[in-house]
Amino acid sequence: MFKRVMIKISGETLAGGGAGAFDRETPRRVAREIFGVMESGAEVAVVVGGGNLWRGRDASPSMDKIKADQIGMMATVMNGIFLADTFRSETGGRSVVMTPFDINNFTSRFSVEEAVKLLREKVLPVFAGGTGHPFFSTDSAVAIRACELQADAVLFGKSVDGVYDDDPKINPGARRYRSVSYKTVLSKNLEVADISAMALLAKENIPSFVFGLKSIGGIAAACAAVKGEAPFDGAVIGADVPDEFYAD
Repeated sequence: MFKRVMIKISGETLAGGGAGAFDRETPRRVAREIFGVMESGAEVAVVVGGGNLWRGRDASPSMDKIKADQIGMMATVMNGIFLADTFRSETGGRSVVMTPFDINNFTSRFSVEEAVKLLREKVLPVFAGGTGHPFFSTDSAVAIRACELQADAVLFGKSVDGVYDDDPKINPGARRYRSVSYKTVLSKNLEVADISAMALLAKENIPSFVFGLKSIGGIAAACAAVKGEAPFDGAVIGADVPDEFYAD
Protein backbone atom coordinates (compact mmCIF):
# COMPACT_ATOMS: atom_id res chain seq x y z
CA MET A 1 0.00 0.00 0.00
CA PHE A 2 1.30 3.44 -0.96
CA LYS A 3 2.42 5.40 2.11
CA ARG A 4 5.80 7.09 1.74
CA VAL A 5 7.65 8.71 -1.16
CA MET A 6 11.02 10.34 -1.68
CA ILE A 7 11.16 13.28 -4.07
CA LYS A 8 14.39 14.37 -5.74
CA ILE A 9 14.29 18.05 -6.65
CA SER A 10 17.13 19.12 -8.90
CA GLY A 11 18.78 22.44 -8.22
CA GLU A 12 18.22 23.56 -11.81
CA THR A 13 14.45 23.47 -11.33
CA LEU A 14 14.71 25.87 -8.40
CA ALA A 15 16.21 28.41 -10.79
CA GLY A 16 13.12 28.07 -12.97
CA GLY A 17 15.10 28.62 -16.15
CA GLY A 18 15.94 32.17 -15.15
CA ALA A 19 19.28 33.89 -14.83
CA GLY A 20 19.31 33.92 -11.02
CA ALA A 21 19.98 31.13 -8.57
CA PHE A 22 16.35 31.06 -7.40
CA ASP A 23 13.03 31.60 -9.07
CA ARG A 24 10.45 32.45 -6.43
CA GLU A 25 7.41 31.02 -8.17
CA THR A 26 8.77 27.53 -8.93
CA PRO A 27 9.66 26.69 -5.28
CA ARG A 28 6.32 28.14 -4.14
CA ARG A 29 4.41 25.93 -6.55
CA VAL A 30 6.49 22.89 -5.61
CA ALA A 31 5.84 23.58 -1.91
CA ARG A 32 2.09 23.78 -2.50
CA GLU A 33 2.09 20.55 -4.49
CA ILE A 34 4.07 18.69 -1.83
CA PHE A 35 1.76 20.01 0.89
CA GLY A 36 -1.28 18.82 -1.09
CA VAL A 37 0.18 15.32 -1.33
CA MET A 38 0.89 15.32 2.41
CA GLU A 39 -2.66 16.50 3.11
CA SER A 40 -3.93 13.47 1.19
CA GLY A 41 -2.26 11.24 3.79
CA ALA A 42 1.10 10.45 2.22
CA GLU A 43 4.43 10.83 3.99
CA VAL A 44 6.86 12.85 1.88
CA ALA A 45 10.58 13.51 2.14
CA VAL A 46 12.73 15.55 -0.22
CA VAL A 47 16.34 15.35 -1.38
CA VAL A 48 17.51 18.57 -2.98
CA GLY A 49 20.33 19.10 -5.46
CA GLY A 50 22.61 22.10 -5.87
CA GLY A 51 23.08 22.51 -9.61
CA ASN A 52 21.67 26.03 -9.70
CA LEU A 53 24.51 27.18 -7.44
CA TRP A 54 27.42 24.85 -8.17
CA ARG A 55 28.23 21.88 -10.35
CA GLY A 56 31.46 19.98 -9.77
CA ARG A 57 32.03 19.55 -13.48
CA ASP A 58 32.15 23.35 -13.83
CA ALA A 59 35.09 23.61 -11.45
CA SER A 60 38.53 24.47 -12.72
CA PRO A 61 40.51 21.40 -13.89
CA SER A 62 43.18 22.36 -11.38
CA MET A 63 40.72 22.27 -8.48
CA ASP A 64 40.83 19.38 -6.05
CA LYS A 65 37.88 17.05 -6.74
CA ILE A 66 37.14 16.60 -3.04
CA LYS A 67 36.96 20.36 -2.47
CA ALA A 68 34.71 20.79 -5.51
CA ASP A 69 32.33 18.15 -4.18
CA GLN A 70 32.35 19.76 -0.72
CA ILE A 71 31.28 23.06 -2.27
CA GLY A 72 28.50 21.17 -4.03
CA MET A 73 27.33 19.72 -0.72
CA MET A 74 27.13 23.19 0.77
CA ALA A 75 25.16 24.39 -2.26
CA THR A 76 22.53 21.76 -1.53
CA VAL A 77 22.34 22.97 2.06
CA MET A 78 21.59 26.49 0.85
CA ASN A 79 18.87 25.12 -1.40
CA GLY A 80 17.50 22.98 1.41
CA ILE A 81 17.18 25.92 3.79
CA PHE A 82 15.54 27.99 1.05
CA LEU A 83 13.10 25.22 0.13
CA ALA A 84 12.19 24.48 3.75
CA ASP A 85 11.54 28.14 4.46
CA THR A 86 9.45 28.46 1.31
CA PHE A 87 7.42 25.43 2.39
CA ARG A 88 6.79 27.02 5.79
CA SER A 89 5.84 30.46 4.47
CA GLU A 90 3.74 29.18 1.57
CA THR A 91 1.77 26.41 3.28
CA GLY A 92 2.10 26.94 7.03
CA GLY A 93 3.50 23.42 7.30
CA ARG A 94 6.61 22.37 9.19
CA SER A 95 9.86 21.40 7.51
CA VAL A 96 13.24 20.38 8.90
CA VAL A 97 16.51 20.40 6.96
CA MET A 98 18.63 17.37 7.77
CA THR A 99 22.28 16.90 6.81
CA PRO A 100 24.73 14.02 7.27
CA PHE A 101 27.15 16.39 9.00
CA ASP A 102 26.78 19.03 11.72
CA ILE A 103 26.34 22.70 10.78
CA ASN A 104 25.74 24.07 14.27
CA ASN A 105 22.11 25.24 14.50
CA PHE A 106 21.56 25.65 10.75
CA THR A 107 20.32 22.08 10.23
CA SER A 108 19.55 18.90 12.13
CA ARG A 109 21.85 15.89 11.99
CA PHE A 110 20.30 13.08 9.95
CA SER A 111 19.22 9.89 11.64
CA VAL A 112 16.76 7.31 10.40
CA GLU A 113 14.84 7.33 13.67
CA GLU A 114 14.42 11.12 13.72
CA ALA A 115 13.48 11.24 10.03
CA VAL A 116 10.78 8.59 10.52
CA LYS A 117 9.46 10.50 13.53
CA LEU A 118 9.17 13.67 11.42
CA LEU A 119 7.39 11.80 8.65
CA ARG A 120 4.84 10.34 11.07
CA GLU A 121 4.25 13.81 12.51
CA LYS A 122 3.53 15.15 8.99
CA VAL A 123 6.67 17.25 8.98
CA LEU A 124 8.58 17.56 5.67
CA PRO A 125 12.21 16.42 6.02
CA VAL A 126 14.47 18.07 3.44
CA PHE A 127 17.68 16.08 3.08
CA ALA A 128 20.64 18.23 2.03
CA GLY A 129 24.38 17.75 1.98
CA GLY A 130 24.22 14.69 -0.27
CA THR A 131 25.73 11.61 1.33
CA GLY A 132 28.29 13.71 3.18
CA HIS A 133 31.09 12.16 1.12
CA PRO A 134 32.82 13.27 -2.08
CA PHE A 135 32.48 11.26 -5.30
CA PHE A 136 28.76 10.64 -4.63
CA SER A 137 25.97 12.72 -6.11
CA THR A 138 22.59 13.66 -4.66
CA ASP A 139 21.15 10.85 -6.81
CA SER A 140 23.04 8.42 -4.58
CA ALA A 141 21.71 10.26 -1.55
CA VAL A 142 18.09 9.90 -2.65
CA ALA A 143 18.53 6.17 -3.30
CA ILE A 144 20.18 5.59 0.07
CA ARG A 145 17.58 7.61 1.97
CA ALA A 146 14.76 5.83 0.13
CA CYS A 147 16.16 2.48 1.22
CA GLU A 148 16.78 3.61 4.80
CA LEU A 149 13.26 4.99 5.15
CA GLN A 150 11.62 2.11 3.25
CA ALA A 151 9.99 4.42 0.74
CA ASP A 152 7.38 3.02 -1.62
CA ALA A 153 8.77 4.98 -4.57
CA VAL A 154 11.23 7.65 -5.63
CA LEU A 155 9.97 10.60 -7.67
CA PHE A 156 12.62 12.29 -9.80
CA GLY A 157 11.50 15.83 -10.59
CA LYS A 158 13.76 16.94 -13.44
CA SER A 159 14.21 19.71 -15.95
CA VAL A 160 13.22 17.25 -18.72
CA ASP A 161 9.86 15.52 -19.00
CA GLY A 162 10.93 11.90 -18.65
CA VAL A 163 13.41 9.27 -19.84
CA TYR A 164 14.72 9.16 -23.41
CA ASP A 165 16.78 6.60 -25.32
CA ASP A 166 19.16 9.43 -26.32
CA ASP A 167 19.77 13.04 -25.40
CA PRO A 168 16.75 14.94 -26.80
CA LYS A 169 18.71 18.19 -26.76
CA ILE A 170 21.18 16.72 -29.25
CA ASN A 171 19.06 14.14 -31.07
CA PRO A 172 15.59 15.44 -32.04
CA GLY A 173 14.66 11.87 -32.94
CA ALA A 174 15.20 10.57 -29.41
CA ARG A 175 12.29 8.46 -28.22
CA ARG A 176 10.63 8.94 -24.83
CA TYR A 177 9.91 5.94 -22.63
CA ARG A 178 6.52 5.38 -21.06
CA SER A 179 8.04 2.62 -18.93
CA VAL A 180 11.50 1.09 -18.78
CA SER A 181 13.16 -1.58 -16.67
CA TYR A 182 16.10 -0.91 -14.40
CA LYS A 183 17.98 -3.52 -16.44
CA THR A 184 17.61 -1.40 -19.57
CA VAL A 185 18.51 1.80 -17.73
CA LEU A 186 21.69 0.18 -16.44
CA SER A 187 22.71 -1.68 -19.61
CA LYS A 188 22.14 1.33 -21.88
CA ASN A 189 23.42 3.84 -19.34
CA LEU A 190 20.35 6.01 -19.80
CA GLU A 191 20.82 9.41 -18.23
CA VAL A 192 18.15 9.17 -15.53
CA ALA A 193 20.35 9.28 -12.45
CA ASP A 194 23.74 7.99 -11.41
CA ILE A 195 24.25 4.33 -12.19
CA SER A 196 25.00 3.59 -8.54
CA ALA A 197 21.64 5.06 -7.52
CA MET A 198 19.74 3.12 -10.17
CA ALA A 199 21.52 -0.11 -9.20
CA LEU A 200 20.62 0.32 -5.53
CA LEU A 201 16.95 1.09 -6.25
CA ALA A 202 16.83 -1.93 -8.57
CA LYS A 203 18.37 -4.17 -5.92
CA GLU A 204 15.84 -3.02 -3.30
CA ASN A 205 12.96 -3.16 -5.81
CA ILE A 206 11.91 0.46 -5.27
CA PRO A 207 10.25 1.91 -8.40
CA SER A 208 11.13 5.32 -9.80
CA PHE A 209 8.82 7.86 -11.43
CA VAL A 210 10.53 10.44 -13.63
CA PHE A 211 8.70 13.60 -14.65
CA GLY A 212 9.24 17.23 -15.56
CA LEU A 213 9.04 19.33 -12.41
CA LYS A 214 8.21 22.39 -14.51
CA SER A 215 4.82 20.90 -15.35
CA ILE A 216 2.05 22.05 -13.01
CA GLY A 217 0.67 19.20 -10.93
CA GLY A 218 3.56 16.87 -11.76
CA ILE A 219 4.19 15.80 -8.17
CA ALA A 220 0.53 14.98 -7.51
CA ALA A 221 0.29 13.12 -10.82
CA ALA A 222 3.38 11.06 -9.98
CA CYS A 223 1.94 10.16 -6.57
CA ALA A 224 -1.36 9.19 -8.19
CA ALA A 225 0.60 6.95 -10.55
CA VAL A 226 2.36 5.32 -7.59
CA LYS A 227 -1.08 4.47 -6.20
CA GLY A 228 -2.22 3.25 -9.61
CA GLU A 229 -5.05 5.77 -9.63
CA ALA A 230 -4.25 7.71 -12.80
CA PRO A 231 -2.23 7.59 -16.04
CA PHE A 232 1.21 9.12 -15.89
CA ASP A 233 2.81 11.44 -18.44
CA GLY A 234 6.37 10.71 -17.29
CA ALA A 235 8.34 7.46 -17.18
CA VAL A 236 7.98 4.56 -14.77
CA ILE A 237 11.13 2.58 -13.97
CA GLY A 238 10.89 -0.76 -12.23
CA ALA A 239 12.32 -4.23 -11.99
CA ASP A 240 9.57 -5.97 -13.95
CA VAL A 241 8.04 -3.26 -16.12
CA PRO A 242 8.15 -3.57 -19.93
CA ASP A 243 10.25 -1.27 -22.12
CA GLU A 244 7.57 0.81 -23.82
CA PHE A 245 7.84 4.08 -25.75
CA TYR A 246 5.26 6.79 -26.17
CA ALA A 247 3.68 6.82 -29.61
CA ASP A 248 5.25 9.25 -32.07
